Amino acid sequence: MWGVRPHPRTGRLFASPVAPGTGWPGDPATPQTPVAADPAQVSALAGEVHSIPELDALVSVCRACPRLVAWREQAAVIKRRAFADQPYWGRPVPGWGSQQPRLLILGLAPAAHGGNRTGRMFTGDRSGDQLFAALHRAGLVSSPSSVDAADGLRANRIRITAPVRCAPPANKPAPEEQVTCSPWLEAEWRLVSGHVRVIVALGGFAWQVALRLVEHAGIRKPLFSHGALAELPSGLRVLGCYHPSQQNMFTGKLTPAMLDAIFTDAKTMAGIR
Repeated sequence: MWGVRPHPRTGRLFASPVAPGTGWPGDPATPQTPVAADPAQVSALAGEVHSIPELDALVSVCRACPRLVAWREQAAVIKRRAFADQPYWGRPVPGWGSQQPRLLILGLAPAAHGGNRTGRMFTGDRSGDQLFAALHRAGLVSSPSSVDAADGLRANRIRITAPVRCAPPANKPAPEEQVTCSPWLEAEWRLVSGHVRVIVALGGFAWQVALRLVEHAGIRKPLFSHGALAELPSGLRVLGCYHPSQQNMFTGKLTPAMLDAIFTDAKTMAGIR
């Protein structure tokens, strides 16, 4: 840990990366939270978890992928110039939102200077700016912006999560890292699946992960596209959406109107008021 700095909202001092249980807003862990140090421990701990808060705590201290641990902590120390005066979370990012969601939003992984800095999914980067603005227009979150973990943002029956919980170099987790991290998402799905009616998969990778997560013999599995829809006999639907990346938005591959259409449809399908 290095470089004590004040949290941009609370003013409380933190080193980067942030130690568990030191008062970071929304930190689910304590110094006593078990730390998974290898894939076998991830599987064992994930298999025994009984609640979302317990899962979030375990996720937030995981150290099972040496390359990802090194990268997320390096980013927390070196920082981006615009955030040099802030502490960085520098740990895995747990899911955010309702513990009983009707809509689950699945991304890829935290951004090095977004979720890895703020400690909350899709918070503090350009992709998150686009996502939360669209969610607010659809009435799914309480504010159009998601700035930091202490900004008071509230979810309306949605949960945002990812198959990889640490910021990866070049935004590309290695296949073995995806496999190591997968028990965390499987445990999260086990805990929320009884409530979820719709999954929105942001991008082709999330689409494939979502279909594996809900795999059901005999269902039609369409290829990923914006607006692609897979329907299960249970009534669960998986809806594809281009990732709200800066590149996709800048090039016009994805527009705010396209995002609005996805989340308006998802809200209706999920029966959220």
